[in-house]
Amino acid sequence: MNSSLRQLMKSLLAPAFPGGIISILIFYLDYFQFELVEKFLLFAAFVIVPLVILLLNHDARNKHQRMIYAAMKWLQFPAALLTLASVMSSKMWGLESTAIPGILSLGWLLFTLLLGIYGLSTIVISKGKAAEIAIGAGLVYFFIGGMWFTLYQYQFDLFEANVATHALSSVHFHFSSAIVPIFIGALGRIMTKKSWYPWVVAIDIIGPILIAFGMIFSKPIEYIGVTLFACNIVVYTAYLLAYLRKNALDIKAAFFLGLSCLAFYTVVVISIFYPLLKNMYSLTILDFIPIYGSLHAFGFVLCGLIGWVYMVDFIKEK
Repeated sequence: MNSSLRQLMKSLLAPAFPGGIISILIFYLDYFQFELVEKFLLFAAFVIVPLVILLLNHDARNKHQRMIYAAMKWLQFPAALLTLASVMSSKMWGLESTAIPGILSLGWLLFTLLLGIYGLSTIVISKGKAAEIAIGAGLVYFFIGGMWFTLYQYQFDLFEANVATHALSSVHFHFSSAIVPIFIGALGRIMTKKSWYPWVVAIDIIGPILIAFGMIFSKPIEYIGVTLFACNIVVYTAYLLAYLRKNALDIKAAFFLGLSCLAFYTVVVISIFYPLLKNMYSLTILDFIPIYGSLHAFGFVLCGLIGWVYMVDFIKEK
């Protein structure tokens, strides 16, 4: 028992274990009467972000970056607990008409500000490396997601968009907008230099902004952003699968990265057949949202992060 406990504590994924347990309880206990979008936001705070922190490089000679990195590691879990308290105060404690949920959400906003500052420092010291710029941009997008979450908890109607749009925008920036650039940046660290790679990074940085702008102001712009973003993920997954097939890598890394790509293509297939399934079984988009969300959050994002954490460790050991 003691041996297995020690082995668990030494696991690469140990920082995400406490948050993982809390996330399971949030999703499966009826006690937590949260909206699905709020559950995914809490999952990002408790599980996704600590895994992202494990992927980050920091320059030991850069005192400021080293201090921010240490602060992120120590403050992530308290900030996630404040996020949980913020959602509970608005949904379970009867404080939704007060400023308490918004005040508590400021803890997560300040933490994502740290992520954004770290991302900007990564971009500044990257010396033009496209992979590091992509990772830095992903961290900045976490901060934008934190701002949307605070707006949601304060119940502000910004840009004439309703509060539900703020919640969806926060999820968008915590998952797709932040994670895909980080994935593409992680791929750029290990792949051979390609002339098309900087274009992928550029589109990947612009795409989330177009989607967020379109969600509020213009549906055509949103569709353009979604198309560009989806094409980028296709390029990423196709190259990654080819890389995994050609190179002898850590089996755990290959397994989880393969699962991540499979989850993405499953979403694509379901999207293609959505009109047919909708007519055959009288389904609505609301019936598909939990499927899309689960495949994206637990499949593409979570498995991808676990795979890249194992990949980084494998490369360090090698």
